[in-house]
Amino acid sequence: MPVGIEAWLTQIPPITRAWLALSVATSLAVQCQLVTPLQLYFSFKSAFTNAQPWRMATTFFYFGSISLDFVFHLFFFMRYSRMLEESSFANRKADYFWLLLLSSVMLLVMSPLFNLPFLSSSLAFVPIYMWSRRHPSTPISLFGLFTISAPYLPLALVIFSWVISGTWKAAAGDLIGCAVGHIGWFLRDVWPREMVGGYSLLTEAPDGLRRLFGDL
Repeated sequence: MPVGIEAWLTQIPPITRAWLALSVATSLAVQCQLVTPLQLYFSFKSAFTNAQPWRMATTFFYFGSISLDFVFHLFFFMRYSRMLEESSFANRKADYFWLLLLSSVMLLVMSPLFNLPFLSSSLAFVPIYMWSRRHPSTPISLFGLFTISAPYLPLALVIFSWVISGTWKAAAGDLIGCAVGHIGWFLRDVWPREMVGGYSLLTEAPDGLRRLFGDL
């Protein structure tokens, strides 16, 4: 029977677990000087002109050097990504992966506009934002200091990120993640109910992806 950290990892749903493992492994690789951040960041020139397509993936897994800001983003993304995957996307691994994939594409397109070479924290705020909108009446205790309702959670975390990082740029990346999360929430929860009344390829994974994840 698994014990300790192995048991804890097996309790995390698969998409969140894979994202967490890749993020920790990437930061450890940088910490051990196996790779450098210069090999991981995303730019259109590096990815396409210089034929380094892996940057379109690695930009989402590097949360920076191991520090308080690293722990902050990793903890909150893991917590709320796990809760979202266990509730709204229970037994729907392909749909959750599809949400993160489409969000990643949007962030890659937007990154040159805001000069964001690393998009890990931006993507991390997508499930945080979506969970907060799907649980509007849930009270959240922040660090045991004060309690807020769930819809205010993303803004509170953005402010805290700004404080511990000491730069507005970190907060800007988080805010962009909230904007992309809002688009995802609108397409899945508001548009089908209020506008069209149905789902589309923007809200549900294609059948081929569902078969790959064993959801069909």
